[in-house]
Amino acid sequence: MWKPFAKEYVENLKSEIDLKKIDYIIANHAEIDHSGALCDLMKEIPDTPIYCTANGVKSLKGQFHQDWDLHVVKTGDKLSIGNGKELIFIEATMLHWPDSMMCYLTGDNILFSNDAFGQHYASEFMFNDLVDQNELYVECMKYYANILTPFSAFVTKKINEVLSFNLPVDMICTSHGIIWRDDPAQIIKKYLQWADAYKENQITVVYDSMWENTRIMAEHIIQGIKDTDSTVTVKLYNIAHTDKNDAILEIFKSKGVLFGSSTINSGILSGMAGLIEEVRGLKFKGKKASSFGSYGWSGESVKMLNDLVSKAGFELTSEGIKVLWTPDDEGKKQCIEFGRKFAADVK
Repeated sequence: MWKPFAKEYVENLKSEIDLKKIDYIIANHAEIDHSGALCDLMKEIPDTPIYCTANGVKSLKGQFHQDWDLHVVKTGDKLSIGNGKELIFIEATMLHWPDSMMCYLTGDNILFSNDAFGQHYASEFMFNDLVDQNELYVECMKYYANILTPFSAFVTKKINEVLSFNLPVDMICTSHGIIWRDDPAQIIKKYLQWADAYKENQITVVYDSMWENTRIMAEHIIQGIKDTDSTVTVKLYNIAHTDKNDAILEIFKSKGVLFGSSTINSGILSGMAGLIEEVRGLKFKGKKASSFGSYGWSGESVKMLNDLVSKAGFELTSEGIKVLWTPDDEGKKQCIEFGRKFAADVK
């Protein structure tokens, strides 16, 4: 439970069960959106044992500074919970924290997958077969793109390890979003695709602009892209007005990305700077990029963008393009030609 709702969580739990009947607490992950109610719960049942990974012990102690009864588990360890059922623990280091783990409930064949296979998506219907499928998969991919992309190698390794156990999985209960009960393997297959330097036939153009001049450049660059390749999907976003998580999803889907910013104070606009810093941390693979921007005085933005984009792991196709003041007919032609060349370079 997320910390702001800790008291409501404990009260709701009390309405469902006598807290004294809780035998064990399983801490799959200690991030505060998972463990935020733990202190309130432990005040009620302070002697209840908590099962977590070795890194989970460090995280729980480091955040809460409590002397709880912590039990370290590792992959393959089991805990009998009665009626012939067991919990089997599976460490999932760096998916997406060092302490992360999953657990599997025998008999009911449920994988409690922690952050994996989740979404930042809430529905009163709770189950994957009861919600809009297109909406669900957009949210799944957005979640992967924004959170799990830098750990893709771990994703592939861990999924293959879990599959090697040959455990039947009838349901995947994630810590975020809906529950997978209808063909739960479908999201596992998607994760294997997304973890493999995923890209579609798409180019994303994302920019920030002071007085719309960089926007004009972007629109003419897109004209050039479409002149060269009418089949490619092109998406255009002004990062000053776009949720960065949505922009990152489209960058994740793209084979090529163009970053644009006008020059301000010998640099780039803050919205674009923040986006590129986010993207740098996500470590996208196999994507080509370049930069563009308008300027009135000194014009450093394009070189700065290219330097940042290169350090973020993108393959640069050119030195980019900059236009002085508002693009005139010649400037617009240059932007169209730049778009044509970029489309050809990423084809």
